[in-house]
Amino acid sequence: MDQSNIESFREKLDQTYSWPALYMFKFIVPSEKKEELKALFPNHSVSERPSSKGTYISVTIEMMLPSSQAVIDVYVRAYTVKGILSL
Repeated sequence: MDQSNIESFREKLDQTYSWPALYMFKFIVPSEKKEELKALFPNHSVSERPSSKGTYISVTIEMMLPSSQAVIDVYVRAYTVKGILSL
């Protein structure tokens, strides 16, 4: 993500949410990377749903966050997992 995309995303978040706010993250990861992603969120409830063939897992995490920057920080951390997609 380049800086202009980050700034645009931050502006949209700030227009949509009143901080602090509950934010829902949705990711799709290869099944073998599920635990790596979940380890990034040890104190949060994570729901998951496997794809029909079981090759991918859809992961949903809800977090109370203080700011748009906190949301961006979570995405940056999540993108360390190889093969991750965010929805």
